[in-house]
Amino acid sequence: MPKFVSRIPTFLIAALAGAVFGVVGTVAHAATIWGIPVGLVLGIIGSGALMLAIRLLADRWASVAAGVGITLAVIVFSGEGPGGSVIAPAGMAAVVWTVACPLVAVLIVAWPELPASTRSTAGSRVGAATGVDAGRI
Repeated sequence: MPKFVSRIPTFLIAALAGAVFGVVGTVAHAATIWGIPVGLVLGIIGSGALMLAIRLLADRWASVAAGVGITLAVIVFSGEGPGGSVIAPAGMAAVVWTVACPLVAVLIVAWPELPASTRSTAGSRVGAATGVDAGRI
């Protein structure tokens, strides 16, 4: 089986998780406590943490799928519904939420990877420098 085909379930799950975070963030971004936009802050942190976790656990392309899921959910749920209702009313919080999600996704996806050789030798350098055995099993 080609490598891409075996990764399709990962991309679908990442996109679905991103869509869930996008919907929840779109609904809750307007929540405030004493004038502080708690929903907006938690939504941006939560969606960023999701994409970062997916990037660290899977790969860059799965993080792209999560970012696309979040962005599509924000676009779909920010518009006017068929009955004329609006979930995310226009305002500064809605603009920040709409711009911040794709921006965070781009930052996380574009962040350079640490080379594998640096990761594996970093532990051995620390052990050698401190005299502690950081040996492998």
